Amino acid sequence: MPAYALTIHVSAHAAGATVVVLAGELDYHTAPRLRRAIEGTPTVLPLVLDIAGLRFCDSMGIAELVFASLRAGTPGTPLPLVGAPADLRHLLTLTGVDQLVSHHAHVDQAVGSPCFPAPGPPDRTDRS
Repeated sequence: MPAYALTIHVSAHAAGATVVVLAGELDYHTAPRLRRAIEGTPTVLPLVLDIAGLRFCDSMGIAELVFASLRAGTPGTPLPLVGAPADLRHLLTLTGVDQLVSHHAHVDQAVGSPCFPAPGPPDRTDRS
C-alpha cells in the first residue's frame, strides 16, 4: 500500500483565529484526518485553512473543505483559504464551492479581510 502523505499543523494566530496548514495530498485516504483536526479546533475561534502546500485534492478533499466552511463560522461568511493552487481554485469554481470560501495570498491577509469576524466581546443585548 502506498504512503499517503498529508501533514496538518494547527496553530493559533495572534488575531484570534485557528490556522490549519495543510501540505501534501487531501484525498479519500487522508480526508478523515483533516476532519478530525477541524473537529478538534475551538468553535469559538474563526478558522483559516492554509492550503498552499496541497499537491492534490480529490472529491473527498473538496467535501472536507465544505465541512470546514460549515463549521468555521457565521452562516454566510466564507471560509478563508490561503494560497490555493490554481488547479484547486478551478475545481472549487467548477463545483460551486468557491461560493463558500474566500481566497487570500497569506494568513495575515485572510485574518484582516472583511469576511473575517472582528474580534471583540460577545453581543450582550439588554433584553429588559
